[in-house]
Amino acid sequence: MARPTKTKDHLTYLFAFRLDKTESDVLMDKITRSNMKKSDFLRDCVLKNQTVVVAKPAASLEKRRMQFLFNKTSNNMNQIAHVLNGANAAGKLTGPLCREAIADLEAIAKYLRSALHHVD
Repeated sequence: MARPTKTKDHLTYLFAFRLDKTESDVLMDKITRSNMKKSDFLRDCVLKNQTVVVAKPAASLEKRRMQFLFNKTSNNMNQIAHVLNGANAAGKLTGPLCREAIADLEAIAKYLRSALHHVD
């Protein structure tokens, strides 16, 4: 005879997250003191306790676009720096010129990061 089906809905959705050592110790202490399984404790905390959800504001379209452009530009700048270092190692570029070019790339990156933080 087949095993009877459970009356409770199947628990099919998995949620996972990471904690540092201190956070893990605090959580495990609470779970131990509750005499519950981890999953039951977390389910009880999240679904039955009064929790306050503080949503982070969504990034504006302008910020998302700027982040996209920043990522593309950063990738290109990294490729340029790689080529500069290779040319310098091969003796095709003088050391001071290479350092100046890399400093310029770093200045551009710093400016882009600053601009990204000031959007919104």
